[in-house]
Order: sequence, then C-alpha cells, then structure tokens
Amino acid sequence: MCYGIRIVKKAKEIKMFYNIKSIENNKSVDSEHIYNYANGFAHPNLWVLPQERIGYMVPMKWGLIPPYELGENSKEYYKKTVKYGSGLNARSEKLFYSNNYKNSATTKRCIIPVDGFYEPHTATKNGKAFKIPFYFQRKNEAPINVAGIYTLTKDNVATFTILTKEATPLFSKIHNKKNRRPVLLQDADIDVWLDNSLTESDIINVIDDDMPDELLTTYPISKDLYKRDGQGNREGIITPVEYDEIQINYK
Repeated sequence: MCYGIRIVKKAKEIKMFYNIKSIENNKSVDSEHIYNYANGFAHPNLWVLPQERIGYMVPMKWGLIPPYELGENSKEYYKKTVKYGSGLNARSEKLFYSNNYKNSATTKRCIIPVDGFYEPHTATKNGKAFKIPFYFQRKNEAPINVAGIYTLTKDNVATFTILTKEATPLFSKIHNKKNRRPVLLQDADIDVWLDNSLTESDIINVIDDDMPDELLTTYPISKDLYKRDGQGNREGIITPVEYDEIQINYK
C-alpha cells in the first residue's frame, strides 16, 4: 500500500506541467507542500487536482474522512481507524461497492501529483523478516499522476485517498507481502480521469490501463525512512543503498 510519498517540485512547476489555470491555497497552511518524505499517517496537506474544479489545484488532507463525519474531529477519526489504514488508501476494486467510495467515484475523482513514492520490501536475514524501503519514480523524473478520490466532510473539510490495485510484476517483486500498487495514470488519461462524463466502465478501463512498469524505476534506500525522529524527511533520503539480503532483480 502507498503510505509514503515525495513531493519536491514547487507549486509553479506543478502548475506548468498540468496546465493549471489557478492555484487555490489557504494562507494558514504551507504554500508549497514540499516533502522529501511525507508520511501518510501524519496526514499532511498535499496538492490535489479535483474533478469538481477542473483547471485548479488545491491542498487537501491525506486520509479520506466520510462525508457524514466532521473534519474538526479528524484526529479522533484517524486514531479510531488507524488499524484500517486511516483512509490513506482505497482499493479500486471497491469503488462502486463501498458506501464511502461510490459517490466520490463518479463525482469526486482527483489526481495527486508526486515526484515519487516509497514501498516496503520484505527480506529475511538469519530467518528473521524485516522491511527495506524502496523508492519509485518515473524514469524521466516527470510528476507521477496518482489517482485518487476525495470527499467533503459535514463541515466542508476536503480529504482524499490514493487508489490501489493488484500489483503488476514489478510491484509484486518489491511490495512482496501486500502485492498491491497505487493507480498511476498515464499522461494521456490526465484529462480523461477528471471528465464528468465517464461511465463506470470508463473509470475501470482507465484504472486497468494505467502507467506501465517500464516507465518507472525503483531501488532500495536507507532504513532511516522508518525512523521516528524525522530523518526520513531529508533531501538525501532517496540515495540508493545496497543490501545483501535483497534477492530480487529490480533493475
């Protein structure tokens, strides 16, 4: 599952790549939303391109809160749901069956632009399993178009979740316990994903035909990513690190 992302491009760079007309931001929050490592469980604000405001990008809190809840109670809600992932990811297979997702699936789809993201690989040493973080980015280092859905709570707080799907071959090797991957839209589907006229079958087709593994590169990085003292949120965190315990070909 995708619980950690990297965003280092400035808002103006993202605006240019996606041909955004306007950036909307609340002066009370950071105007750039730049993170070398954004831990989803901290529920940061990230830039989002929403279906209801095509041509705009706005900050939203990562961690979907259902529309019948209050955003002002977000800390309590996330704490209560942490064992279920605190709304950070949503299985795309449940889009049209879950009461928390199905309305958003048709009217509140979104794109979360990121530079890269982190996934854990489970390795073993002396019979003991442990996790090694891998970093994913596009080979051309362009923004990755992560697919998501969002909601507005009863008190009008916008929150989003990242859609996931069954792992493709590359992700099966890396994310080898959960065997999932985020839904990564192809560039040709950026406008399509936000189109109000999409049918259920259209939406499923876009998800099924998302970015192929061949456009991505991945490699292991420092386990500092998992430390709780903030060492993961540093510029050099994506420096490659070799581990003897890794027994897969990821290059």
